[in-house]
Amino acid sequence: MTAAGAAPPVVAVVGPTATGKSALAVALAHRLGGQVVNADSMQLYRGMDIGTAKPDAAERDGVPHLLLDLWHVREPASVAEYRIRARAEIDRLRAAGTVPLLVGGSGLYVRAVLDELDFPGTDPALRARLEADLAARGPAALHDRLAAVDPAAAAAILPSNGRRLVRALEVVELTGRPFAASLPAPRPHYPVVAVGLDRAADELDRRIGARVDRMWAAGFVDEVVALAADGLREGPTASRALGYAQVLQQLDGVLTAAEARERTVTTTRRFVRRQRSWFRRDAAISWFDAARPDLAGAVLDLLGRLRGDRTIGR
Repeated sequence: MTAAGAAPPVVAVVGPTATGKSALAVALAHRLGGQVVNADSMQLYRGMDIGTAKPDAAERDGVPHLLLDLWHVREPASVAEYRIRARAEIDRLRAAGTVPLLVGGSGLYVRAVLDELDFPGTDPALRARLEADLAARGPAALHDRLAAVDPAAAAAILPSNGRRLVRALEVVELTGRPFAASLPAPRPHYPVVAVGLDRAADELDRRIGARVDRMWAAGFVDEVVALAADGLREGPTASRALGYAQVLQQLDGVLTAAEARERTVTTTRRFVRRQRSWFRRDAAISWFDAARPDLAGAVLDLLGRLRGDRTIGR
């Protein structure tokens, strides 16, 4: 894939949930001799397997998958810590001449690894005030406040994601600018080939419904019960994950079983539209219809053209 002695680029496989990123990454890894580096923020949590569609041993098909199961469900997510861990793995792979495949739909995590990205600072007093507002009034009120001062940020953040809402409002108050505008223009940290997967909206909606059906059939509710006994409710990030938040509400009697299942489907579909909006802003991503039968070959052809080697992976 590269000239003799040159470290390979990072191949990023990104796009909305349920498009088939994991399967493509495994196919590419086999052809390129690569390894997968996880960039799904919820797959970083131990025990969150069914609800995150974490690839099992059969789906990994012998391909090493790095940065799964790092955190306990009670721990808050840390993009900064993830970036350190992901870059260490990528640097190790590139030094050995192995292609790193950075795979996931968590846009901020992908960007934090691939770009030189310095996050705005924090103010303890302001953060404490916003967190008190969150505890007293709930995330919906903070989402309404964010929508009034920064509609673009509100559109990109789930109304239930209190932690991200607090951070966005904090940045807006600290900088006087919209949340996204407060992030610096990206400067690449690695040479990257970015591949985006998407599907027709109606097809993706069907796939999400089928995926939720498989989750429930595979024992998802039991998974959440076990995680709740291990502190899931105390986790500021994991407890708000798609599906997990809805099943916790079912366990608490707020939703019926049918309502929790349907709410998981509708919330995931809304989340997919936010993911699509995030990634489509990046002009460097080469997009592919995930339904095409020759998908892996088409992506390999792209990689070969960009690297000047049309026989890549063949």
